[in-house]
Amino acid sequence: MYPMLKPALRRAWRGRNTVQFGVTPAHAVTLGPVDIATGSFLELLDGTRGVPLLYEEARALDLSEHHVDVLLARLAEAGLLDDPRSAGPSADVLRRRVEVMDRQRPDVASLSVVRPEPGGGLRRMGARRAMRVQVRGAGRVGASIASVLSGAGVGQVEVLDGGRAEPWDVAPGGLPPASVGERRDVAARRLVRRSAPGPGPAESAGEPGLSLIVVAPRDGLAVYAPVADTAGPWIASGTPHLYAGVIEATGVVGPLVLPGGTGCAGCLELHRADRDPQWPRMLAQWRSGRRGAVPACDLGLATAVAGLAAAHALAFLDGDLPACTGTRWEAALPLLDWRSEQIGPHADCSCGAAGGAGGERVSGDVLAQDTMAG
Repeated sequence: MYPMLKPALRRAWRGRNTVQFGVTPAHAVTLGPVDIATGSFLELLDGTRGVPLLYEEARALDLSEHHVDVLLARLAEAGLLDDPRSAGPSADVLRRRVEVMDRQRPDVASLSVVRPEPGGGLRRMGARRAMRVQVRGAGRVGASIASVLSGAGVGQVEVLDGGRAEPWDVAPGGLPPASVGERRDVAARRLVRRSAPGPGPAESAGEPGLSLIVVAPRDGLAVYAPVADTAGPWIASGTPHLYAGVIEATGVVGPLVLPGGTGCAGCLELHRADRDPQWPRMLAQWRSGRRGAVPACDLGLATAVAGLAAAHALAFLDGDLPACTGTRWEAALPLLDWRSEQIGPHADCSCGAAGGAGGERVSGDVLAQDTMAG
């Protein structure tokens, strides 16, 4: 083990004998009491020394091996220690690809902040490269989501859409101006390749299963009021799926549907009909009406929706349940006040979630904030 204090967390002395790691309350941890010798020893935890050498240098500071062991144990328990060399084989492969790591360093640093175990950030980044995500939609929102997921290290990002790119599909983080007139799926695949930090993972014996489907159609109605039948195969196969889009200057992120555990598109439609008996009649008219107008999809709002959806998707892929799990977030221009609505399972929906786990955690680890006291 070559322990190092997580460099992503800034250090400051709160007083003569207390050190704080981290700036923001979400991840800040304090350590104390810390004497002068221990404070000097902390400077040695930079990942260049193994434990035997740390013992030697501690003796020069009149610190015992027991003191070092206790200190390292407390730092590790608080999630303050990192050790990239212990992250496992997939992370070792990633570490050797310098050009990829240079692109991913900010992402790994972020993961190290939220993953308590030594090497956890690099281990999760290595795991992303073995994942496969499908994005359904290559408009302003969908293409940008695909670009972010690919750039964030997801190994396989597929984009499904039809037709040819229009001028209003173009976005700084999505399809470029040169793609106008080109098949959307072809242009999106090129975007994904260009956004990736390096070549994808080596071919395996079989294609990995889908870790997640992101539903981001150009028609925002299909996100605001998704068709339950479309999601039927995903429910049947147990494939998680996340909705994201913009309709009439309103951004929507969620729900993230965990089949059998959280409310789905069918549950959403049934809940709405319970609240508004006229909803099914109006929805049928909206779905059957001709669509001739360019969608009201502000570029800033579309970019915000894409970024939030991609961040929620990455959190899920990394093993957490983000705030959009079984919940939909909305923000409308011009005030952009994000509000959430829980989409609970409906007893009459065929998805079965009403009798299931109700959104229990299915993977990942709970990161508990650990504050070190004296």
